Amino acid sequence: MEISQQVFEMVITLEGRLGFRCLLLSLLLFAAWEAGSGQVHYSVPEETKHGTFVGRIAQDLGLELAELVPRLFRVASKGGGDLLEVNLQTGILFVNSRIDREELCGRSAECSIYLEVIVDRPLQVFHVEVEVKDINDNPPVFRVKEQRMLIYESRLPDSLFPLEGASDADVGSNSILTYKLSSSEYFALDVKTNGGDNTQIWLVLRKSLDREEAPEHSLFLMATDQGKPELTGTVQLLVTVLDVNDNAPSFEQSEYEVKIFENSDSGTILIRVNASDRDEGENGEVSYSFNSLVPPTVSDQFRIDTNTGEIAIRGNLDFEKVNLYKIHIDAKDKGHPPMAGHCTVLVKVLDKNDNVPLITLTSISLPVREDAHSGTVIGLVSVSDLDSGANGQVTCSLTPHVPFKLVSTFKNYYSLVLDSALDRESMANYELLVTARDAGSPSLSTTASVSVEVADVNDNAPAFEQPEVTVFVKENNPPGCHIFTVSARDADAHENALVSYSLVERRVGERALSSYVSVHAESGKVYALQPLDHEELELLQFQVSARDAGVPPLGSNVTLQVFVLDENDNAPALLPPGPGGAAGALSQLVARSVGAGHVVAKVRAVDADSGYNAWLSYELQPAAGGARSPFRVGLYTGEISTTRALDEADAPRQRLLVLVKDHGEPALTATATVLLSLEDSGQAPKASSRASTGAAGAETAFVDVNVYLIIAICAVSSLLVLTLLLYTALRCSAPPSEGTCGPGKPRLVCSSAVGSLSYSQQRLQRVCSGEGPPKTDLMAFSPSLPPCPVAADTGEHQDLNDDHCSKVSVNFHNYQLIFILKCYCFPQVSIYSLLFLKI
Repeated sequence: MEISQQVFEMVITLEGRLGFRCLLLSLLLFAAWEAGSGQVHYSVPEETKHGTFVGRIAQDLGLELAELVPRLFRVASKGGGDLLEVNLQTGILFVNSRIDREELCGRSAECSIYLEVIVDRPLQVFHVEVEVKDINDNPPVFRVKEQRMLIYESRLPDSLFPLEGASDADVGSNSILTYKLSSSEYFALDVKTNGGDNTQIWLVLRKSLDREEAPEHSLFLMATDQGKPELTGTVQLLVTVLDVNDNAPSFEQSEYEVKIFENSDSGTILIRVNASDRDEGENGEVSYSFNSLVPPTVSDQFRIDTNTGEIAIRGNLDFEKVNLYKIHIDAKDKGHPPMAGHCTVLVKVLDKNDNVPLITLTSISLPVREDAHSGTVIGLVSVSDLDSGANGQVTCSLTPHVPFKLVSTFKNYYSLVLDSALDRESMANYELLVTARDAGSPSLSTTASVSVEVADVNDNAPAFEQPEVTVFVKENNPPGCHIFTVSARDADAHENALVSYSLVERRVGERALSSYVSVHAESGKVYALQPLDHEELELLQFQVSARDAGVPPLGSNVTLQVFVLDENDNAPALLPPGPGGAAGALSQLVARSVGAGHVVAKVRAVDADSGYNAWLSYELQPAAGGARSPFRVGLYTGEISTTRALDEADAPRQRLLVLVKDHGEPALTATATVLLSLEDSGQAPKASSRASTGAAGAETAFVDVNVYLIIAICAVSSLLVLTLLLYTALRCSAPPSEGTCGPGKPRLVCSSAVGSLSYSQQRLQRVCSGEGPPKTDLMAFSPSLPPCPVAADTGEHQDLNDDHCSKVSVNFHNYQLIFILKCYCFPQVSIYSLLFLKI
């Protein structure tokens, strides 16, 4: 430190002199080197955690903690990055990030991190060496996962085969490896170390190999280092044993015996000998041949296939000349040198009936019509045999279970006749097999086949899969729309199975069926000729006829029930307002004294659709200017009632817009205008006498109407009871008439638990005539209909609207009497029914 101070003072003295600038720089470098000539040594294990203590570097370098920051204490690493760091508050050197010795120094025996500690004011440089010590963190690693070796089975015991060892990235004792081989009776391990890291590993053959017993051996070589804890690595050794020719071909039997009849055809195979060789490749490929000691009589009569070992006849065998042959067979492999196996084949020639019968078919009359009668002659069969005696006596038979039989007409002559009825649809072709067998021992037989085709006749009518088909079609379909395809199958063939389709014409109401639908004669496709309207026609029932082209033609019908599904194509229609209302609007006087919840008017509407499409709801449109109206409308009843008590601030004339909307997709709407005039209760006496007189007259008129209504109810009820009794008596006394039709059943479509009650718009087309059986009403229904509505108040009923009915309504007091005309198809009888509702 004193030397550095003196040098610094000398520099200041000579600062102004230009000639000493180079000397100044040299002295500064010398001072810095002189100050940092000391070196500190530390050691730290690799893979230590962040913050691990390395050493008290400030204390070891003789620096005060308080001067570390003012003097700009800093550490620079040579190639070590930011692995180490110094805490300037404590002066402690600690591990800043993971230190991997193998990554830092590889397999070098020594590994250190060199740090330069620099402080200023005055400048000082210190050298610090941090030795990184190795730990056993790397297991032995083999270059490959498995080592394959090829060894001939002829290799002698104690043969050596080199193996590739493992490597360990650690150093010192952590990288010293020992090897161990898995247990094996054939192999052992020999490890030789020639100093340093030069270790040679050998696989030693302890026992002779036999490929036929074990063609492959699987071993495991394990390497273990000497670190603590010990780490291991494993590689699989796959030893494939290569074959050598050490097995001769072997026959299944040493002697084979074969019996064959004389005059057997040339090329007939007597036997196929088989020899197996346990070797593989060419060492196991076997070829067959006659032994060199075989006499010419054998080689002239027989031949052997060198590849398959099949022995076949070459000439004509004759029992009377030679009845026994003894053949010696050799089987050789293709090894070096080749090895051979031997066997003997004894061929015994048997005497036989060597002439087979001969079958001749003549006068075959084909095809046979399926309506041919039993006993019809199909053809003639004759048989013959060149042998004599019992060997020449021939019997003839026919394939069983066929509708034909053979009838003997003369010696060795037969007629082929029909034995039972034919059905081409069950079996269109018969393959008859005629067998002729002689009486020889053993007997010989021959066969001849006859293909008998059955000709079709038109005995099957076209048949539909179902006698009745239900089709659903949405209304408003485009003209010419394809709605269904009928299909009938005819079991016959050719023109007898050619089916054409047509409509069974009938009347639908006042129009012909052909104006609604048509059917394509060839394809059976049914088209709607015009748009269908659910409100006019819910069900279109008709028949399609299928006829074949046979002579005479046969046919059948299928009934199509076409249900026209409703679509939301009708907007709600408002019923006319009551007397005194303006055209297109409902006017009503309302006293200002009414309380909350008082019903002041009611909007009535109907919808020509069905189901959800006819389910109506009512909404009150907001007033102009955003003012809040003291009235509300029932969501499903259409009743307009007060939401609060009326006061003087309410306008004397209230114009309400009620939106009537159905539940179709998309929804259709209508708007009703309701004009309400608010009057004070005290103004009622100021009404004109003419109004009082009118009211009194109205009450008198209502009384008169009540009398007439009671009389009408009694009269119509009596007429209804009388008609029912008369009809019941006629039905019980007279036989059932085919010209009567049962009463139609109207269908109530219930829109919602709180919805308006309405009859769906059903116009069932029925024709009641004196011809044909009674027809049952058929109704289309919309899927997923909601449950029937329940009135929220027992004193309130929902609207009933049915455009099938002619109705007349009369209002009096709190009741409305509606006359509804229902048309039932009784003979010459029309009945009126009444519905009495409270409103």
